[in-house]
Amino acid sequence: MSPSALVRPSLVAVTGLVAGFAVARTTKRREVGGAVFATAGAWCARRWWKTLGPGPTVGLVGIYAGAMGGSHPLAKRIGAWPSVMAVSGLTAVVAELATRRAAG
Repeated sequence: MSPSALVRPSLVAVTGLVAGFAVARTTKRREVGGAVFATAGAWCARRWWKTLGPGPTVGLVGIYAGAMGGSHPLAKRIGAWPSVMAVSGLTAVVAELATRRAAG
């Protein structure tokens, strides 16, 4: 089993959302944070495709991208970091449930 097979896609998705935001904020360059977000998303998409197939992968990638987009209006209500944490948590739960359902 390869080391990457031991890493849960839900954890990488959370990392992509949180680290992408942190990098963008720290560097003051949104495109750098976007690159972190996109790299994590591509890794997740590949793993989801292998384990879940095309349909669930499209849905999970949509949730991942929607979480990033949805964090912006939510941040206006609750603040930037709470928004990122909320959408990251929701993304992780959905991704984990989908992966466990397919495995079980």
